[in-house]
Amino acid sequence: MTTRTQRAWGLIVWAALAFLCAAAGCSGSGSEPAAPAGARPAPAAPTAATPAELTLDLGGGVTMELVLIRPGKFTTGAGEYGREVTISKPFYMGVTEVTQAQYQAIMGPNPSEFKGATNPVEMVSWNDAAEFCKKLSEKTRQPVRLPTEAEWEYACRAGTRTAYSFGDDASALGEYAWHGGNSEGKPHPVGQKKPNAWGLYDMHGNVWEWCADWYGGYPKGPATDPSGPASGGARVLRGGSWYRGGSGAFRCACRGGYGGPAHRGDRGGFRCAITLP
Repeated sequence: MTTRTQRAWGLIVWAALAFLCAAAGCSGSGSEPAAPAGARPAPAAPTAATPAELTLDLGGGVTMELVLIRPGKFTTGAGEYGREVTISKPFYMGVTEVTQAQYQAIMGPNPSEFKGATNPVEMVSWNDAAEFCKKLSEKTRQPVRLPTEAEWEYACRAGTRTAYSFGDDASALGEYAWHGGNSEGKPHPVGQKKPNAWGLYDMHGNVWEWCADWYGGYPKGPATDPSGPASGGARVLRGGSWYRGGSGAFRCACRGGYGGPAHRGDRGGFRCAITLP
């Protein structure tokens, strides 16, 4: 399949994803539990064995920065689910989406439609992202992986219970996200907008991000370290992209699940996580 054909199919699929996201209740103000907009720190503190930041050497002068995410609890999804989730173990999360320079350092060819060394890599499938994590693990001897959906939302919220990591006011979205209203029809270099309270950039917007989980309904009741269904037809995508204009797709709770593991599109990328012992 040619790049032009892939891009055409990508436009169709991402449009369908936007529709499904809206249909799932991602748009509008929602009904998340009322709480102060300010971030609350997670309870545990870093130690000498688990520093607050981690830098991976990808070779050729390319590095990847990750930040320690400490254990805690949050309410997953839009408020109608009311499901408390516990993240019981600390983990590292990529400070930014994987860039094209980082992807090339590990995988070789750059598949992206919108070229730029510091742009997020796109036109990557879930399978591509998983293979990147596998090869980076082998290179760095660190257990690199995709974050679970629960870990992603927990990290995105950064201790808040509001619609966005910065509060409930969608008018501030442009300070934190590249979206259809400010992107000029393309993704942008990572880390240019404001980070959330835990130091993570572009959790809202720029490109959708693959998570480890299969897409499926949330089970009822509280959960500890959930990892989604055992199988399915689509993998979870989170965060919204440069293409989408409506604020609903950028809510911490919004989830997409249209893309199968082999799907590639110019609105989708990923970020890495690392398991701690």
